[in-house]
Amino acid sequence: MSKLKIKGKELRAIGYPEGPVISVAMQVMEQHYKHHTKKEATEILKAVLEKPESFSTHEILSPIANKLIPPAESQVPPLEGLREAAIHFNVFGAEHIEEGAMHQMYQAAKLPISVAGALMPDAHSGYGLPIGGVLATANAVIPYGVGVDIGCRMCLSIFDIDPKELIQKETFFAREIGEATLFGSGAQFKEAADHEVMDNELFYQLPLLKNLHGRAWKQLGSSGSGNHFVEFGVIDIAEKDTVLGVEAGQYVGLLSHSGSRALGANIANHYTKIAISKRRLPQDAKNLAWLMMNEQEGIEYWQAMNLAGDYASACHHIIHQKIAKQLGRRPVKMVENHHNFAWKEMYEGQEVIVHRKGATPAGKDVLGIIPGSMTAPGFIVKGKGETASVNSASHGAGRKMSRTKAIQTVTDKQFKDALKKHGVKLLGGGLDESPFAYKDIEVVMQGQQSLVDVVGKFTPKIVKMDGAAHKMWRKGSNEVVGE
Repeated sequence: MSKLKIKGKELRAIGYPEGPVISVAMQVMEQHYKHHTKKEATEILKAVLEKPESFSTHEILSPIANKLIPPAESQVPPLEGLREAAIHFNVFGAEHIEEGAMHQMYQAAKLPISVAGALMPDAHSGYGLPIGGVLATANAVIPYGVGVDIGCRMCLSIFDIDPKELIQKETFFAREIGEATLFGSGAQFKEAADHEVMDNELFYQLPLLKNLHGRAWKQLGSSGSGNHFVEFGVIDIAEKDTVLGVEAGQYVGLLSHSGSRALGANIANHYTKIAISKRRLPQDAKNLAWLMMNEQEGIEYWQAMNLAGDYASACHHIIHQKIAKQLGRRPVKMVENHHNFAWKEMYEGQEVIVHRKGATPAGKDVLGIIPGSMTAPGFIVKGKGETASVNSASHGAGRKMSRTKAIQTVTDKQFKDALKKHGVKLLGGGLDESPFAYKDIEVVMQGQQSLVDVVGKFTPKIVKMDGAAHKMWRKGSNEVVGE
């Protein structure tokens, strides 16, 4: 029997109003009534539409009903209590993690919705959940547990090209990066790229997304600012791994790091405000406010988050396809992963929502990329499926200096000398992203040997970042420098 599939136009045809209720109804019906016939599902939807108050507490249909009921006057929610004792969470590479990140993780572990957690060796302070924090929750999602740059991810294309060409044809490779994408906060293309992600019905169903559609389209395939980059480098595969499936040898790699641009930032900020208004938490924990997965807003955020993740993926694929076309080669392998996202996963026999804010999925035999800095190597890794880390690993080297401190303490000479020493051509990028601002990636990798196996190494050679000198995040820009 085929699964139930409902279209927005069918809901409008039976009287459902334009707006968020359309996407909520589609999601609820297709998840919980997937084996019903179209006729049976339509009758249920008509009943809810006729008397939504009768279904306001229904175990399954309440999200639809409550979206149809006019909102009552706002009331101040009661203060949410934290657990007296935090749930246990494992810390990897604790000796290199700042106290601020430890405190933030400890606060997250006291949430009543928390089930399991872990802190990665590249961890440092963020908003809400620390960067490098992993948190599994019961039937709840924390917008700031995902992060502002939803779907921030890595994407690596491996090309069967002699790495010597990166030196012999350096100008060519540098030009191709520059022509394939745009850097800078607010950067938009004059002519938008074409991708099916922009046809997603959510752009027409959720008012927030509808207003962001035009800008998101013009930013499709761009890379942003902060720690985001596109770079060419040398890939070393010591021996063939059955999961990676690439023969031993040296290759040219194209590596990109960026997220969902203004689309993700607006989604994160919008739903965080809603979560904070619904869950009154102590001041130092308020950014950990959550939305229940059976609440209308929780359903909306989950759908919008996944759309932002698909959008971020599309941005990377557009960049890689443009460059592959100019190289006249198809990659022998592409490896990619999100590291600012939430997933539905099984943990000790129960379904949980796993937030990985600046953490790489590392389930058994799951491939990922963990970068270093613009002069330090990155690694292609294969997860070991370690329960102690909630199937996660670090997402990079992690910062050891804030952007402000890096600008104040690193000199231009030190920066240039480091680039020269490692043979790196830098196209843009400032002192705030210099290698001195980051932890030693080798030390970070040592701290997670139980979490991943290294199956390849990437050494950067031509690096493109935002060219704005020492640019900092600006309030009100609705974009993020890169959490």
